[in-house]
Amino acid sequence: MQAIKLYNFPRSGHAHRVELMLSLLQLPTELILVDMAKGAHKQPDYLAINPFGQVPAIDDQGVVLADSNAILVYLAKKYGNGRWLPDDPLGAAKVQRWLSVAAGPIAFGPGRARLITVFGAPYRAEETIAYAHVWLKLIDQELADTVYLTGSEPTIADVAAYSYIAHAPEGNVSLEDYANVRAWLARIEALPGFVGMPRTVAGLQKTA
Repeated sequence: MQAIKLYNFPRSGHAHRVELMLSLLQLPTELILVDMAKGAHKQPDYLAINPFGQVPAIDDQGVVLADSNAILVYLAKKYGNGRWLPDDPLGAAKVQRWLSVAAGPIAFGPGRARLITVFGAPYRAEETIAYAHVWLKLIDQELADTVYLTGSEPTIADVAAYSYIAHAPEGNVSLEDYANVRAWLARIEALPGFVGMPRTVAGLQKTA
């Protein structure tokens, strides 16, 4: 099989969730650096691949897709053999619920808090951290009764949610009070094929 091209930036959680999915599926992957620090994502050659100027994007033998959650759906449908995205209406809806949480509260909570410390983004740290904790508490409660976010088996919901939650301490968002979340992270990290995102020495991670 020809390698799937993944246009990524190593410190992007959105890009990492796709890299993680490709690795969990054991798909040959060619990583192509889009140096966002130098503005490569806004250059014409990359905008031809993703007009939104965001990472990640993939090229799977001529099938070009952007948006991390959309890519997860594509990979699961094409290569997951029914394992990572249920076909039944309720199972699919449960996954979609968490994809929405990953694109909303997780991105705007733990993800945004990390943007402040790692990239110097001009958001209000105190409000962002408080928002992150509201949602981490809710997620911890959900995980009290289930092994993975939607049930007993991992899905793309877990892949989508993992990166920014795992790296929340980099944004000064402690996971200490969320035992169920930490246990869930450990289960993801124990999956065959797991690959992590490089940790940045920022926020609480400075003393970890």
